[in-house]
Formats: sequence, structure tokens, C-alpha cells
Amino acid sequence: MICICFFFVVIFLNKYQTLTLMESDNKLKIQRIENLNNLKSLKVNPYPYTFNQTHHASEILKKYEKLANEEKTKDKVSVAGRIMTLRMMGKAAFGHLQDDSGKIQFYIREDNVGGKIYSIFKNFDLGDIAGVSGIVFRTKTGEVSVWVENIELLSKSLLPLPEKFHGLKDTEIRYRQRYLDMVMNPEVKRVFEKRATIVREMRSFLDSRGFIEVEIPVLQPVYGGAAARPFITHVNSLNRDFYLQISPELYLKRLIIGGMEKVYFLGKNFRNEDIDRTHNPEFSMMECYEAYVDYNTVMKLTEDMIEHICKKVNGTTKIKYNNNIIDFKAPWTRITMFEAIKKFAKLDVEKMSDTELKSEIHKAKLEAGSRDEMINELFEHYAESKLIQPTFITDYPLTICPLTKVHRKNPKLVERFEAFVNGTELANAYSELNDPIEQDVRFSMQEKNREEGDEEAHPIDKDFVTAMEYGMPPCGGLGIGVDRLVIFLTEQESIRDVIPFPLMKTFEDK
Repeated sequence: MICICFFFVVIFLNKYQTLTLMESDNKLKIQRIENLNNLKSLKVNPYPYTFNQTHHASEILKKYEKLANEEKTKDKVSVAGRIMTLRMMGKAAFGHLQDDSGKIQFYIREDNVGGKIYSIFKNFDLGDIAGVSGIVFRTKTGEVSVWVENIELLSKSLLPLPEKFHGLKDTEIRYRQRYLDMVMNPEVKRVFEKRATIVREMRSFLDSRGFIEVEIPVLQPVYGGAAARPFITHVNSLNRDFYLQISPELYLKRLIIGGMEKVYFLGKNFRNEDIDRTHNPEFSMMECYEAYVDYNTVMKLTEDMIEHICKKVNGTTKIKYNNNIIDFKAPWTRITMFEAIKKFAKLDVEKMSDTELKSEIHKAKLEAGSRDEMINELFEHYAESKLIQPTFITDYPLTICPLTKVHRKNPKLVERFEAFVNGTELANAYSELNDPIEQDVRFSMQEKNREEGDEEAHPIDKDFVTAMEYGMPPCGGLGIGVDRLVIFLTEQESIRDVIPFPLMKTFEDK
């Protein structure tokens, strides 16, 4: 009873606090609107068109780092950014502007800028975007600053940046209001800048190897290329349902059939799946395909590509992640799925009967149907989390890989690998199946699984089988989760930390 009462008290206090903060914000907004109207009465446009920005904060701080205390220069600079601090002292004030590169202090005096400009400035608020022009100097306390000769309002902020946003930790607010997260936590912006570098270097690497970037349809009459539930949409002019792409694979293979020998796609996939630390229904994927090679060549391509990206982005192949030093330097460890299970679970699944496998599945409190599914479940349960350093797990059971070539030495396996880092799948690759008759059989097996309730089983794509019947060359394919690679190279905890606008529940859903 006491616990229940305490629970309702907490809810009441949270709601009261929220209402109090909303009331406070409304009062501040009213005050800011008054300041906005004051500026308009002073014939000031609170939302001008341009500002002549000559320098960024970091440029000034670096260039004048050797200035002595209280030393002034004659150098004129103009910087622009958001006012993050403001300390009024009657007829003078100190403040900090934050731009794309960092923060810089400014100092303004009424007797220096004149009464008219200073009266305009007194209507500025924290969060306003402003431009200041003046000379560079170092204060007596040792901070390189701009001695203001002119200040302009560039955008009036009507909503305050509450104190709680300083060092913002509330992930719910951070992800929903990413703009505030970036303003108050500038390191977040650096993550997205590094993400852009990672994507650029991935493209650069593939381009340098002769791959051609291509586009594929997002709206597809038959989805495929992965085991996943799709998003369904409707095209009115055709009066039929289409699916958002879950993978570019089958379209990229069509291009290989058409005579392009090296192709890649880098963009969004959409899978109607759970949201967790490593999954978001809308995510970024790179997939590439190369004719006349197998998964061994693709393995080398994978480790070389990621090593290249690491060096370009971080200057080293090593990162510190969850107290582990992870080294992406090639070559990476290679181990078969059976070997991994034997190493980490002490089970020789190749020699075990179906009954023995079912017993192990039951003991581990797992669920699986076929023999191949049980082996895969045991690997995921016992081995996956132990793969900290970059590791290629090779040679998967046949029936869980409907698009993969049969292993040349063991017909019960396929030539597939997945790359794991810190217990997380980073890449997936095959020696691609190019036998149209076998592909049709595999699709039929998947269709049977769908009829038995497997929502993620691969549907039959008859047009793709027809394309294969014209002849598809031997081919190696690779898919890399871009978001997951960014997680590691920026040392973040969640996929939501590396996607600027992750999918979130609306307030109505909560």
C-alpha cells in the first residue's frame, strides 16, 4: 500500500513540475515577445537576410592564442552565433557566442558602440543568434575575446534554453529535440560530422576500387534480400500495395546480370522490426556486389575498407569501446560457426543429433524449429557476445541462407560470413547463389516457412528468378550496417546516438 501511494505521489510531483516549468516557459516567452516588439519599435528587423561572417570562433582563438593579458590588436573580425551566456553590468556586458566551431567571448560597452546600438542590445536574450564585429583582445583574466564595435540581431529566440539543458542528459528530450541537444551538447554535432566523414570515405574507397554507385527503387512490388518484415504502402494510381525496400540486394544483382561488374548502393533500408540499441526501423546500409569473385575476396575487401575508414576518420585502427581496446587492423580473425560454438559453448553441433540439439535449445531456454535454426540459435546465444575483436564467422547452415551459394566442400553449409565487433553484427556477405533452378527451390522453401507462420521468411520473386535464368556470373556480395560502424568509430552506446532523427514514439503513443 505504501509503495502504491508513493508511486502516485511521484506521478503527481512529476506532473506538477512539468506544469510549473511550462508556466515558467510561457512567462519567459511573453517577455521575449515584448523584447521582439521593442526591437521592431526601434526599426530593427529581428530576422535579417545576411551577415558578413569573416571568422569562426576557433580561428580567432587559435590565431591569437599568444596575446598577452589586456593586449589589444587592430585586427577586425566579424563572428556570428548563438548567445550562450550573457552577463549584464549596467552600461557594459560580457557574453559568449557559439558557432559551428566553438565558443568565443565578446565584450560590449555603451560608450564604445553608442546609446542607440546599446539600447537595441538590451533587448537581446540568451539563445538569440547575433553577429558581432570588432577587434580581438585578451581580457585581464586571460580569455581571448572580441571587443564589440557593432552588434546585430540575426534571429530572435522566442523560447528559452532552460538551465536543465546545460549538459543535457535526458535521452528522451535529446532524441526528440535534437536541435536543442546539438546546441547544448556540441560534441553531438561532432558525432554527425564524423558520420559524414565515414560515409564519404566508404564511398571513396569503393570508387577507388572501380565500384559504381547506383540507385534502386524504394517502392517495390516484391520485397527481398533479407529476412525481415516490410513496411507496406499503397500506390493510388496503380491501386495496389507496394513495399518499402528492406534491402537493395536483388536489384543490385539484376545490374550484375545486366553486365555491370562492380556496383554498390549506400542509403536507407526500412524494416518493420523492434527498436533497440542496435536497431532502428529506418537505417543506413551499404551493399556492394562484384562479379567473378567469392566470399573470400569479399572478406579481404571488408577488412581493408574498414581499416581504411578508421585511419581516415580517427588516424588509427584502434578504438576504446566499453573498456576494450578494439583493433580494426587487417587481417581479422576467421572462424567457422561450428568452431565458434565448440569454442564458446563446448558443443560439437556437427556431431549432435536433432534430439541432442533440441535438448540444448531447451536447456538454454531458446526457441527454434529446424536443425539449422537450432544451430544458429546456439551460436547467437553462446558465441556472439564473446566476439569482441573484429571477427569473421564463416560457413553457415544451408536452409537459413536462401540467397547463398552452397559450400564447395560441405553441401549442408553455404559460403557466407558475418563480421562481428563487440558482440554485434557489423557486416554480412555471401558467395552469391547464381543457379536459377536452385534459387527457385530455395524461394519455395522460404514460402513454406511463411505459410507456417514465419513473417520474416523470404517471398518468391519470380522476376528475379527470370533474370537469373538469363545467366548471372559468379559474384560476391557484402552488406555493412553504416549506423553500427558509426557507433563504434564515434564510441557511442546506441544507434539513436548516431542517427540525427531516430524514430520515436509520439507523445500521443506514450
